[in-house]
Amino acid sequence: MKYSEAKTGRNFILRLEDGEILHEVVEQFASDHQIKAAKLMVVGGVDKGSRLVVGPKESRAAIIEPVEIILDDAHEVTGFGTIFPNEEGSLISHIHISCGRGNKVLTGCARRGVKVWLVLEVVITELLGTDAKRVKDHNGFELLWP
Repeated sequence: MKYSEAKTGRNFILRLEDGEILHEVVEQFASDHQIKAAKLMVVGGVDKGSRLVVGPKESRAAIIEPVEIILDDAHEVTGFGTIFPNEEGSLISHIHISCGRGNKVLTGCARRGVKVWLVLEVVITELLGTDAKRVKDHNGFELLWP
């Protein structure tokens, strides 16, 4: 385990609107407001056609092949994520969401493009006093290095 300590800074309340792409809006907002690190909470609705990465095809394969699911209709959603810069200084979000409709629930990473259905609320809490960043590992993943 590796860790660092941070203090909380500003809090932002966002209402994403119909058709917006979750990770794109969050990363642009963070950049526009000079947020260097943050945690975030998500609640609302996501639309048909949203794409989730739901795991690797084989968990311990030599080559990690992601599995993607495309939502077939609007779903209720809740989630949590982080925002940290990568080695080049670009802000990268890592958001996992659980999506439900009726008795069906899916959980996955929102990185491939999750589209807002009507409204999605996001609360961003800035993290201060940390140099944590995302560093590429041997698989090409940008992993958090606190």
